[in-house]
Parts: sequence; C-alpha cells; structure tokens
Amino acid sequence: MEQNPRPRSVLEVCGEEIIRIVTPVSICMVLVVILVSILNGDSSSNLSSITTMATIAYSESSSDSIWDKLKGALLNSLVFVVVVTLVTFLLVLLFYLRCTKFLKYYMGFSSFLVLGFMGGEIALFLVKDFNIPVDCITFAILLFNFTVVGVTAVFMLKMAIFVTQAYLVVIGVLVAYWFTLLPEWTTWMLLVAMSLYDLAAVLLPGGPLRLLVELAMSRDEDIPALVYEARPVIIDIHNNNNNNNNVDSPRRVWRRRGDLDENEGIIIHADSSELAAPLIQHIDIPPMNGHVEEDSNPVLEGIGLGSSGAIKLGLGDFIFYSVLVGRAAMYDYMTVYACYLAIIAGLGITLILLAFYRKALPALPVSVMLGVLFYLLTRLLLEVFVVQCSVSLLMF
Repeated sequence: MEQNPRPRSVLEVCGEEIIRIVTPVSICMVLVVILVSILNGDSSSNLSSITTMATIAYSESSSDSIWDKLKGALLNSLVFVVVVTLVTFLLVLLFYLRCTKFLKYYMGFSSFLVLGFMGGEIALFLVKDFNIPVDCITFAILLFNFTVVGVTAVFMLKMAIFVTQAYLVVIGVLVAYWFTLLPEWTTWMLLVAMSLYDLAAVLLPGGPLRLLVELAMSRDEDIPALVYEARPVIIDIHNNNNNNNNVDSPRRVWRRRGDLDENEGIIIHADSSELAAPLIQHIDIPPMNGHVEEDSNPVLEGIGLGSSGAIKLGLGDFIFYSVLVGRAAMYDYMTVYACYLAIIAGLGITLILLAFYRKALPALPVSVMLGVLFYLLTRLLLEVFVVQCSVSLLMF
C-alpha cells in the first residue's frame, strides 16, 4: 500500500542550512573574542593616536562627559554611514556599467591589504606575546604565501569551497578585531547605526543593496562583494526508474545558477517580478507522464541572496556580529555569552523570516538589536544579581 509522505516543515527543510551558516558565524565570533582577550592591552594604545574614518569627526577621551561622548559617537556614526552609503551607490553604478573586472580586482586588492597588513600586524602582536622564535625573512615569506593563497581562493581561482569559506572567515576576524579597537561609545553607536542602514538599504525601494541585488538578479550574475555561501542545498528527487515510484532520500548537490538537469527531470523556477525570487526557490518534480500536477507541493531548495538556492550571508554581517561580542569581551565573559546567544537567536529569526515571507531581509538589525539589549541587561541587571548571589554564598 502506497503511503503519502508527510510534508516537510520549513524548520526541517531549513534547519541544516541554518546550522551551516551559524557555524562559521560562531567560529568568527569566538576567534575575535580570543584575539581581544589576548591582545586587548597591546594594540589599543597603538590605535588611539590613529584617526580612522569612524573617528574622523570626534576623538573620544576618558575625560569627556557622557553627553559629549554620546554626541561625538552619533556624529562619528553618521559620517561612517554616509561614507558607506556613497561607496555602495558607487559600487552599484560600476556594476551597472559592467565594470565587473575592475570591482573584482578592487575586492582582491582590498583582501590583499586585509590579509597582508592587518593580518601581519596581528601576527606580530601574537609573535611578541607568545615569544615565538621566527626571523623576519621566514615571517615575510609565510605571510606573503598566506595572503596570496587567500586572495586567489576568494576571487581568482575555483578552489575547494572549504578553503574559500575559511579565508572569508579569516578576513572577517581580522577586520572585526580592528573595529573592536575603536572607542567604546563610538563602537556601540556604530553598531546601531549600521543596523539601521542595513534595514534601509535592503528594504527601501531605492536602497543601494536592494538595487544591487535586483541588478544581479536581472543579469543572473554574482554580486561583486565578499559573500559567504553555505553550500550545498537540500533537494528531493524522484526516482526515474519505471519499476518504482518511490522518492529517494534527500541528497546534497552542487547547483550553479541556471542549471537544469534533464535526466533527473528537475525544473527550478522563480518569480522574477519580485525580489524574493532567489531567496526561496521551488523545485517542481514532474511525474513520469510528463506533466506537473497542480496540487504537487514544492519543496524549498534553500534561502540566500543567490539563485543557486544556498544561504548567502554578507561578510559585513560576520564582522559586526564579531565586533559586538568582541566589545562585550572587553568587559566580562558573562556579557559575551549573553550577546552570543542573542546574535544567534536573531540570525535564526531572520533566516526563518526569510523562509516565511520570501522577501530580502537584512541580517544585522534583529541580531544587533538583541545583542545590544542583552549586553545592557546583562551588564546592568544580571551581573549585579549574580555578584550579590556569589557574595551571599547563595547557590541557584
């Protein structure tokens, strides 16, 4: 007797995909916390005298009043968001003019600077702290090879996806660590400001990120940016054997944009009239007689920003998640745990909302707002409660 399989829920379909994107985010945050814990006293003094784009309007001092720090942090965040907005619109313009090679080389050069200079500086701090015996020539050769392989893996050649993913996480760790060296008030205001910017840039009709995604969709091209892709994706495939009509167990495939496997009879389609098209794609599995039944239930191939069906998360999200927990690590590890759980919960909520609403949603606002809220609650309320319980020798 043939049994109808139980329809799979969104959580069952997307659960493994969420894990595949949460794992690298967690690794990135843990590495930043470790770096902050080891190098907190070494590099903070070196950066205090350097003016960056995030501190060009106001240089925070410990002698300033809270009101002055708040106004200065707001001004720094405003300047930073304006610059990021202008750069993003410039990126959209260059992509519209099909300057893809220029953008690719520019991204490669930026990655070379991050891996070579930022990574080299952090490596020097680690060599100094742990007294690692290494000469200058050996260090330079190792750093150069590490940098060249990273740029090649991310932009130039098609390497194993694990290598590409690993280097993307490393880039996120390096940039996030340098962001944690910004003044405290500026860092927190910058996180909130970037969350609001992400919300507007993705959801507003004229938002730069929305324009970029729509342009990439219309051309069926990759977005010229550093994007982490959690592949492969889940699909269900009917067995084409005429002797049985059972459904094979879900298996993993590497599916590129516009692929169509005629032997397996899989047709991937999406409504191109809406931005949600590449976020959740449907797979229709036609029966053996060649026509598709109207009541056939499509299965979710995956969620992300590309038509490959895989979850894609911008590297900027990695960076600002890690900046939040890195800044929390400068205060106490209890706040780190609270912020980490809040960020992961916010990321999971965002991915579930993507699956339900099928619309492009920013990844920063929910996670960052929850992280900032949990940081304040932990620092102002939970820490006081735990300390009082410990002093009173109260076990709970």
